[in-house]
Amino acid sequence: MSKQSIFSFLFLSHLLFNLSIANAAVIRRGSGFASTRGTRFIMNGRPFYANGFNAYWMMYAAGDPSTRHQVSDAFNQATSHGLNVVRTWAFSDGGYRALQISPGKYDESMFKALDFVISEAKRNGVHLILSLVNNWEGYGGKKQYVQWARNQGQQLNSDDDFFRHPLTKQFYKNHVKAVLTRMNSITGVMYKDDPTIFAWELMNEPRCQSDNSGATLQNWISEMAGYVKSIDGNHMLEAGLEGFYGESRPDRKQFNPGYEVGSDFIANNQIPHIDFATIHIYPDQWINGADDKAQTAFLQSWITSHTQDAGSIGKPLLVTEFGRSTKQFNTNQRNAYYWTAYNTIYASARVGGPLTGGLFWQLLGPGMDNFRDGYEVVFQECPSTAVIISQQSRRMASLNS
Repeated sequence: MSKQSIFSFLFLSHLLFNLSIANAAVIRRGSGFASTRGTRFIMNGRPFYANGFNAYWMMYAAGDPSTRHQVSDAFNQATSHGLNVVRTWAFSDGGYRALQISPGKYDESMFKALDFVISEAKRNGVHLILSLVNNWEGYGGKKQYVQWARNQGQQLNSDDDFFRHPLTKQFYKNHVKAVLTRMNSITGVMYKDDPTIFAWELMNEPRCQSDNSGATLQNWISEMAGYVKSIDGNHMLEAGLEGFYGESRPDRKQFNPGYEVGSDFIANNQIPHIDFATIHIYPDQWINGADDKAQTAFLQSWITSHTQDAGSIGKPLLVTEFGRSTKQFNTNQRNAYYWTAYNTIYASARVGGPLTGGLFWQLLGPGMDNFRDGYEVVFQECPSTAVIISQQSRRMASLNS
């Protein structure tokens, strides 16, 4: 072969190699993983706005063949109402129908139940926010982790030691790794490689009221966010915060409902590995006894202040839980509350603001009475609320297009 032929061959080989790398990059960017660009979500190169719901019970229901249809039914109802994101638990620690029976030991049938939830979300074109542990006792939570450490002879003084003790932190990391590297038995795709998952959530409503300085939670979020990202660079990550302000901006504490919980909305969300901010809104719990007008005013100020701060931080904001209990308010009052929340969300989204969507708490189907908590929305029982949710979906979808 002549020198010219050799040169041409090497040049062509080099060109083809570079093209393959470029094509791989194009495939990766267009593979459907949600990401952020400034204060917006991006999916497949286009802005993405969310209107969604919570359904924490999905893995639990899928774990029993007689109730598995409730998961499919919920996704069918969601798509018929234009909902595109669901937040649910990727944990159940100890107790009945546990995913994690004991530290590092899993019930394969429950993991297959979670596989089913993810596969049904994919089939229906709905994205998932998967939460990895609970601050509360429901489904185990930090209390169960602390008890597991005590069972191994460790001296822990309170449930908040979950955030401090090396053993409970290692238990949590082990669970993160087990979930993120799970190979879905239905789709054949490892969780960390599945774009059906919109984001991971470190914890549902992390609170550490034994340290209102915020240092304990700040250190834990920083450490665990870095660990999640060391395993999974595809997915976004959020902390699971309710939005309480802390010591980093004492002037913003005026927006808190009169108390602190050891979290710090601004400092926690400034952690580099946290991709977007979240808030929850429950004035009927947080300022219990206040009248309807005061609760509505709190709702608006809570959303507005956090939208401003998310803009300053430079990250998107999602309302990942909001609702109003029908145990205290009638349907008309709840509908008015939904409209206020949705209008505030849409007002930001339509002008390109950082507030990019909301997820109501919670969607149930007929016959799921054991999951009722007063906040449930059963479309068949409350058609007026269903219409409001559908209208918000259409508004947000118009921004997606």
